Amino acid sequence: MPQVMEFKLPDLGEGLTEAEIVRWLVAVGDVVAIDQPVVEVETAKAMVEVPCPYGGVVTARFGEEGQELPVGAPLITVAVGAASLPEAPAAPAAEAEGSGNAPRPLIGYGSDHSRPARRRRVRPVTAAVSAPVAPVAPAARVVPVAPAGPVPVISPLVRKLAKDNGVDLRALHGSGPEGLILRADVEAALRPAQPVAAPVSAVPAAQGERIPLKGVRGAVAEKLSRSRREIPDATCWVDADATELMAARAAMNAVGGPKISVLALLARICTAALARHPELNSTVDLEAKEIVRLPAVHLSFAAQTERGLMVPVVRDAQDRNPESLSAEFARLTELARTGKLAPADLTGGTFTLNNYGVFGVDGSTPIINHPEAAMLGVGRIIDKPWVHEGQLAVRKVVQLSLTFDHRVCDGGTAGGFLRYVADCVESPAVLLRSL
Repeated sequence: MPQVMEFKLPDLGEGLTEAEIVRWLVAVGDVVAIDQPVVEVETAKAMVEVPCPYGGVVTARFGEEGQELPVGAPLITVAVGAASLPEAPAAPAAEAEGSGNAPRPLIGYGSDHSRPARRRRVRPVTAAVSAPVAPVAPAARVVPVAPAGPVPVISPLVRKLAKDNGVDLRALHGSGPEGLILRADVEAALRPAQPVAAPVSAVPAAQGERIPLKGVRGAVAEKLSRSRREIPDATCWVDADATELMAARAAMNAVGGPKISVLALLARICTAALARHPELNSTVDLEAKEIVRLPAVHLSFAAQTERGLMVPVVRDAQDRNPESLSAEFARLTELARTGKLAPADLTGGTFTLNNYGVFGVDGSTPIINHPEAAMLGVGRIIDKPWVHEGQLAVRKVVQLSLTFDHRVCDGGTAGGFLRYVADCVESPAVLLRSL
């Protein structure tokens, strides 16, 4: 006799507690193999495909596209060892017109509109599915398959929702086919009645568009709010003549090979500056009341995408040369733009390099990327009048700003760090002394 295995939303790491269903990759009745991706979800950090550890026939899906589920909530159930599901009862002729053989709706959720109408796929179970199943994790719940028979009037999920909230199902009128009580009917009964507003002479103000603060935007909001609450930050800045740095980059790229980006050169300068001022590559442990200086520089950098601001992390940046840094920046930026960054690519940063010059602005006072202790901001590099060797000349000038956690160091340390960065930008030969 087949067994139905319940697969729950797994812990995706780094303290994530929920995920939003973006797209279902399987439907009820599909045959899935072990470790086959079944759903695409978006966490606060990335968009990932979730594989199922069981092989068999999908008997139920939980949640709709756009819905958030907590970690540990059921995703799907799989009948292990079953080749297919019993065919659903024939649909009325009027309902079948123009719809084809639509998949059977998930009982209690109404019709499944999350996938386009298509013919039911019933495939023989592969050897991996029919073979003995690997040992099940202790968290899995085994549910016996109910014998074939008429479809129950109300889904167990709907019954449980009503019972948990004290709703009398006998008092509800179902909105589903033939009076079937759906989850939406129970949820509607739980909503409080809206009071009727007394007529007023004044026209009420129009309500603006409401955008849910969730997903990536919600995570960014929470992180920035926490940074503002916990970190006493300060900012110092300086203008620097970047003419020699741009000339050095042009000379490096002229010899052939992979192109070196300006961001990579600034990143290499940052790692050298952090070696001189390790106070800024640290974090504050509030519980222990300690400053923790970190041995490696995991360099965060801002990447603007259609999904919002992403902050990927270059691991062990202190061990990379400009060519390696350029390649890693390009790789992570492409993953960010295509929504393929893994949660590990977005966590663990120790210092942030923020190039807001790409937006055409000169300066900024950014919020520190908690729990880091500092962020170097770089404005646009533009031609400006500048006194060079005692003469007024047109030079390529950039504004550099450093926002730092005043708990980890004072202004002297922050100023020393920023001055060293500016000196390396103005004269790259200064950097060669520390390589």
